Amino acid sequence: MAEIHETGKLGEDYTASILQDMGYEVLCRNYRVKGGEIDIIARKGDMLAFVEVKTRTKGALVSGEEAITERKKMLIVKAAQRFMSDYEDEVDGRFDVSVVEISNGKVLSYRYYPSAFDASN
Repeated sequence: MAEIHETGKLGEDYTASILQDMGYEVLCRNYRVKGGEIDIIARKGDMLAFVEVKTRTKGALVSGEEAITERKKMLIVKAAQRFMSDYEDEVDGRFDVSVVEISNGKVLSYRYYPSAFDASN
């Protein structure tokens, strides 16, 4: 189980670093509410990106993209709605997905999907 946590953390750290390099401010990581979690919440201007990070080892049976189920989307949307209800500033939000492939603790590939899904999915 610790290995899975370390794999996920590597992908989240990598994604957070890329977002910061792109001018985003990472506001929160691993935001949890009852029934939902968001890996990264980042802000750039008047846009909040709610980012789901899927980290996979090379040769995984299920791709990161395939791992974003309808149920997972619903839980992310629920958590984002809660975050937005407590957030002070007037901003828009979108749901992004980051897929990181690793091998031996190193990033092999990275794919980022802005606006990968919306609250109606």
